[in-house]
Amino acid sequence: MRRLRHLTGHHRTAASNRALGLLLAFNAGAVNAGGFLVVHHYTSHMTGFLSSLADNLVLGQMKLVLGAIGALWAFMSGAGTTAIMVNWARHHRLRSAFALPLLLEAVLMLLFGLLGAITLSWPTPFAVPMTVLLLSFIMGLQNATVSKMSSSQIRTTHMTGVVTDLGIEVGKMLYWNRTGTAPESQVRANQARLRLFAGLLAMFLVGGIAGAAGFKYVGFVFVVPLALVLLALSLPPLWADRGRLRLARNQRQDGHAPLAPHPAPPLDPAAKPPAGR
Repeated sequence: MRRLRHLTGHHRTAASNRALGLLLAFNAGAVNAGGFLVVHHYTSHMTGFLSSLADNLVLGQMKLVLGAIGALWAFMSGAGTTAIMVNWARHHRLRSAFALPLLLEAVLMLLFGLLGAITLSWPTPFAVPMTVLLLSFIMGLQNATVSKMSSSQIRTTHMTGVVTDLGIEVGKMLYWNRTGTAPESQVRANQARLRLFAGLLAMFLVGGIAGAAGFKYVGFVFVVPLALVLLALSLPPLWADRGRLRLARNQRQDGHAPLAPHPAPPLDPAAKPPAGR
């Protein structure tokens, strides 16, 4: 319980960010790849949706334009929801600021796993089923959570930036430093970043394979164990904050102003981004 609370708690370290990032990269890979088998869209791929919007706007395919707008709106809404929840928690001095959006993600994934087949038939104003909007919202929620807790050092729902940074570090590793070059002028790969980006890429891939196989052979219920893992991660900090949550509820009922918010938690020195890219 204590270890889980540290993993999603208010105080962030390089180790906790890395561990949670790897776990959530697996989760995003599973939801993204598995969801494609259901709705034929990669629901974390906002670049693709934006390109689709541009292409189909020119081609006059307004139904597809509307679908792309819906996915973009849902993803941004998920990210915005994370911002609201995290800042509300900080305003009330809660240590579970990052656990709140993870709890919401767990609940939505649990509902998707149990009722996903029904959402395929729910129409929306965006000419795509509710499933597409739900999965895009979940991906936006998760991506913003990891981005805020790691000070934008880690992303888990799309791999373009990860592959770019991994390529940079590999290029630095392969760079030939001429004999006699001063040590401070030599180009060296940052091994910690290299391991982090390689790990995120690998976990996203493994998650994608697991998600595709799970949706193919098990169906929507494959998401339920993933949701339970997120639930297990989010509950310990919330349990530790139960007294503060009661106080926040009473203040709202009584109309009292909340306590002054905590500032954004600084990362420990080991978690600061290394100099040089």
